[in-house]
Parts: sequence; C-alpha cells; structure tokens
Amino acid sequence: MEKILVIGGSKGIGSAIVLQQLENKQVFNISRTTPEISHPSLTHYKADILVDTLPEIESIDALIYCPGSINLKPILSLSVDDFRNDFEINVIGAVKVIQHYLPALKRGTNPSIVLFSTVAVKLGMPFHASIAAAKGGIEGLVKSLGAELAPTIRINAIAPTITETSLSASILRNDRMKENMIERHPLKNYLKPNEVAQMADYLISNASASISGQIFRMDYGLVSFKI
Repeated sequence: MEKILVIGGSKGIGSAIVLQQLENKQVFNISRTTPEISHPSLTHYKADILVDTLPEIESIDALIYCPGSINLKPILSLSVDDFRNDFEINVIGAVKVIQHYLPALKRGTNPSIVLFSTVAVKLGMPFHASIAAAKGGIEGLVKSLGAELAPTIRINAIAPTITETSLSASILRNDRMKENMIERHPLKNYLKPNEVAQMADYLISNASASISGQIFRMDYGLVSFKI
C-alpha cells in the first residue's frame, strides 16, 4: 500500500486530499488540529511544523504540503512581521518538512512532492504583496528542487484561484460576494477543495511520471483569459 504524508490535512484542501487518499492508501497527517476524519489507514501526528520536532516515518511515496495563508492588506498596512510570518508558513515550513523527510522519500516508490502556490504570483493582484512574495518563493523552490532531485524525486506545485475553505470564508462570506467571485472568473466558477485534491492525486500518481518542476494554475480562466 502506498504511503502518503500530508502536512496540514485537518482542514480545507488538506482535508479533501486526506479523504481522497484514504480510499486506497496509507495516510500520515501532521497538523496542529486533529482531522474530523477517522479511518484505520489514517495516522495523525499533532504538531506545529514550524516549532515542533517532526515525527519519524520510515518511508513515504508522496509528500503534500498544504499550509498556507491569506493575508490581504495594502502595502502600507503590511508590517515586516506580516511578510516574515507568511514566508515562514509557506516557504520555511515546506523547506523544513522536505529536508526532514527526504530520506524517507528516497526509500519510497516513484516518490513525489506537491506544494501550493497561488494565482496571485502570475497575475498581479492588489493587496496580495505578502502572500504573492511568499508563494513566489514556493515556485522558485519547485523549479530548483525539480532539477536537484531528478531523476529520483519529482516535485510540482498547484496554484489555485480562490477555493471555498475556512481560510477564504471572509472573502466568500455572503451570496453577493460569491456571485461576484463567480463573475470574475471567465469559466464562471471558483474552486472547491475536492477539485484541488484531484489535481494533487494526479501529480503524485504514475500518470504524471513525466512531469516535474511545473506549476499548475487551477484558475477557472482567471490568469489565462481576458473575456
């Protein structure tokens, strides 16, 4: 049975990924809160990946790093600590986890890593300076590690548009705001967690064996089209 390690699998996209992977894989989850999902193939470790010692796992076939942040403010309202905190959550946490579990990945079968960026790296968006800067670091990390770890380990990133999770609740807090967000996207929708989970599943599968160092923009046309 394949072994999948999910970081931040208790909520949102991470929870959707855990639920999907439990269908036929052994899943390890590391997060500060316990997932609502209970399953014989799920092992949960309660930890803050930025400060706590990470648990040892002998071998894993895929690592999916889900923690992120939405910190939308004008540049003059963003403190240096805002930038530092977003970078810590999104980039330093991913680096710490990859460094720790690289030996376990090398013992896995066709191992791969999936990280998360945002459409705001490709498409300039007001009030996204801090998170876009942090996720830009993620995209650079994917490119660099894709080259460094080849041919043993593949690494890719998903860059979603806004996704209906607790993290985006303030942006999608009423029907009018949801309708406005739908209209903003050329394909007239925004993402649900299970859609992103399906992309993550593809990227850790043998079906994507030829793909590494790529950023997959799930944007409902937001970045690609002007209609």
